[in-house]
Amino acid sequence: MSAPAPMEHHEKMRMRAAAFRATRVYPGPVGELISRELLSWEDFGYRLGGNRLVMDLVDHVLTSEPEARGAA
Repeated sequence: MSAPAPMEHHEKMRMRAAAFRATRVYPGPVGELISRELLSWEDFGYRLGGNRLVMDLVDHVLTSEPEARGAA
């Protein structure tokens, strides 16, 4: 079994950007949870097996538009 490969700098910065954007896309506890999870992955800094879901989440957060305030 081989050791997990470290993330490249651009991957870590993309993940950090998504973490900070998550609280604007999803205000409240959901956005805070997403933000903390992504920051944990970025801080850990390794590509672990099965991280496709995490990278899909990064893509989603970076391409989603924040909801307009006061929208019903």
